[in-house]
Amino acid sequence: RESGPRSQHTAWESCLYKLDSVIDNMSKKGAWMNLIKRPIECIPAVILGLLLNLLDAISYGMITFPLNNPIFAAFGPDGISMFFVSCIVSQLVYSCGGSAFPGGNGSDSLYSIVVPFLHIIAEKIVETVGADNNQRVISTTVVAFALSSIMTGLAFFLLGALKLGSLIGFFPRHILVGTIGGVGWFLVATGIEVSGRLDENLEYTIPMFKKIFFDTHVLSLWASALGAALLLRAIQHRITSPLVVPGFFIVLPIVFFLVVFLGGFDVNEVRDAGWIFPLVESNLPFWHFYTYYDFTEVDWAAVAQTVPAMLALTFFGVLHVPINVPALGVSTNRDGIDVNRELVAHGVSNALSGCLGTVQNYLVYTNSLLFIRTGGDSRLAGLMLAAATTTLWMVGPWIVGYIPVMVVGSLIFHLGLDLLKEALIDTWHAVHYLEYLTICAIVACMAVLGFVEGILVGIIMACIFFVLQNSRRTETIRATYTGQLMRSTVRRLYRQQKFLGEVGGQIQVVKIQGYLFFGTINQVESAIRGMLDESVWKENPIRFLVLDLQLVQGLDFSAAEAFVRIRRLLRSRQVFMILCNVARQSDVEKALVKSGMWDDENNVDSERDLVCFEHLNEALEWCENILLQSYFAKRPQHRLPGTLFYFYSFVPVSTSHNDNTMQVDHSPSNASPRHNMLKQAVQHVFKDWHGPHTHLNMSQPTLILVQALGELSDEALPVEFFHKLGTYFVKTTYANGQAVWNEGDVCDNLMVLEQGSLRSLMRVSPHQEVTVETILPGTVVGELGFITSSQSRTRALMADQDSTLWTLTRESFETMLKDDPQMANQLITLTLYFSSDRLDIMTRY
Repeated sequence: RESGPRSQHTAWESCLYKLDSVIDNMSKKGAWMNLIKRPIECIPAVILGLLLNLLDAISYGMITFPLNNPIFAAFGPDGISMFFVSCIVSQLVYSCGGSAFPGGNGSDSLYSIVVPFLHIIAEKIVETVGADNNQRVISTTVVAFALSSIMTGLAFFLLGALKLGSLIGFFPRHILVGTIGGVGWFLVATGIEVSGRLDENLEYTIPMFKKIFFDTHVLSLWASALGAALLLRAIQHRITSPLVVPGFFIVLPIVFFLVVFLGGFDVNEVRDAGWIFPLVESNLPFWHFYTYYDFTEVDWAAVAQTVPAMLALTFFGVLHVPINVPALGVSTNRDGIDVNRELVAHGVSNALSGCLGTVQNYLVYTNSLLFIRTGGDSRLAGLMLAAATTTLWMVGPWIVGYIPVMVVGSLIFHLGLDLLKEALIDTWHAVHYLEYLTICAIVACMAVLGFVEGILVGIIMACIFFVLQNSRRTETIRATYTGQLMRSTVRRLYRQQKFLGEVGGQIQVVKIQGYLFFGTINQVESAIRGMLDESVWKENPIRFLVLDLQLVQGLDFSAAEAFVRIRRLLRSRQVFMILCNVARQSDVEKALVKSGMWDDENNVDSERDLVCFEHLNEALEWCENILLQSYFAKRPQHRLPGTLFYFYSFVPVSTSHNDNTMQVDHSPSNASPRHNMLKQAVQHVFKDWHGPHTHLNMSQPTLILVQALGELSDEALPVEFFHKLGTYFVKTTYANGQAVWNEGDVCDNLMVLEQGSLRSLMRVSPHQEVTVETILPGTVVGELGFITSSQSRTRALMADQDSTLWTLTRESFETMLKDDPQMANQLITLTLYFSSDRLDIMTRY
């Protein structure tokens, strides 16, 4: 009502303040409503989770201790209590942020895996301490159970903290499957023991066989439980809902008691007959199992003897997390689940469980998935489930006295049959027959010998079959080539290339791949022995064996020893052994040095029968240079008609390796197949000369043009052609190390090398260049970019020695096109020989 701008501003502030107050009150009411509404929404999931925990406790907790042993005959309720405590601890750890799954269900549902190892621990302690010292056996057993849980927690925590979760995936899957099958058989045997109310362990003896199958009462006890399990599997075959199993085990005890009451049977008589578990003493508290912990009675020597079983239990438990966690992530559409975080959470929960005197726990895939899909995908729901499970635990174990044995037995049979199906039926035709044989062997050994022994047998068989499979499947030799196909990237004279084409079979290149070990190196050794076989040797004698190890990841001592044997074998035949692509200080080099392949730092033995190169191209160049030494040594001593002597007397020197290695002369004897091949090749090369006739006073560049281009045409070109062509070329010189052109320069000339040598370089990184091609005298370079009028050079060219070249510039070529187009076209045809030869070699690489 006040007038003026100030009064209007104040009125607006008052309205906004009142509006904020209203919104704040509504938010508070919404928060209170949400605080009430959210727990109510979680109740269905909590009820389902509690039911699953109860069923698991009845099924697995009841058999935590070997009930068929008189010492532990009444320990079923204590096992259930221990199960609940472990379940509560794991649920609190996961729901308080330990797990990435807000609704992750911590439970002991992997008890189907854990129980066999717990029974092994208990039976080992009874055997060590003695069955007549009950208190000592009990105290030692519960302490061993707790220590095994702490050991499992420590293993989980270290794997997660050190980010080693991915390493678990390297364990062979079929061994895990075989162990699952072994656990399945154990559960079937346990189902017979529990539901048949046997007083001793199931043994594979004739008296036990008679008791199981010919004692009508025992047969009816375990057969009814097995029949219920088979009925459940038949129902599952028709109905695939995840609620079938919990629903079945809710209905089954109701049906059992209906039959008892409708049939007029006395419940106590039915219980005495073994159809219902015995009544628990009414004064037995829920924390009763803690009374068993008397550290003064613990036999620590007996505990030490159970360490192998603890390690096996830890190892097998660790394998499940990298399987269950990613599977739950996929089922709940959660990407990027950190397995290492889940391992740390498992480590904390198991360590706490062990410190509280109970056993192992895990994040259970099936329970968690059901819990999440029924509205339990929150940490609040997980905490409510932990509180409900605590309430159920504190109610006490009296409920056990009203549970039909058939319910527990049928669930044990159901799980056992399911695991056996997964191991023996689902893998049929799905795995290699050797892996399936391993799975069957593990199941059989676990059933007869024991769990630890079965796993050990499985690992040994897996190692043996791995060697056999890889020895037969792996192609250690990727490819073999002769020097006729694999040539070095050196530009040589036409006649030298022709000679190398004739004798290139004396160079044998073997490309080896993979990891070389005792199971695969025999392929290499056998192939080399086949090359040196007398019948093969006569047809294709070799002088150089080039072993390319570029694709070799490593080798063991047996493979390194095989290389030593190969070297001795080649030395007996006077064959060079050449290794390439062996990186300095690599594992391959270290293994070869340790085996005695070479001793000096240069990787070249004093006897010069072993040479090492960094690249295959350098090795091929070295071999070709040695063959060309024989070429010049065996050339005709008289000058061929129309040629100059030094035309074929040029001896190329390797520019990629120590020249001292060139002093090696494994010259074949005059009667050897290699000598005959060299002699015939030289005669054949020098017999069909069709170049132009020359004279002694011929000047440059005519002479070098005749050398480079004279034999490249099908028709004989006269000397006058080359003399006239030479008038368009100009002489240029470059010092050693000087750049002829750089990458990216304009393609404005082509060159013919008269003297020296050049290297074509490719840049592979800002600070590294590699040699792509070596150019020797009498060859043309730069022709492709020049003829195609490319905008820039794709490679750099550098003088490797003081070099003399004859250059044809773009201006001179255009003049030639105007004055003598026929000569220009002929020049293009001749120079393209070098491009086609280069492209052919590069394509083969």
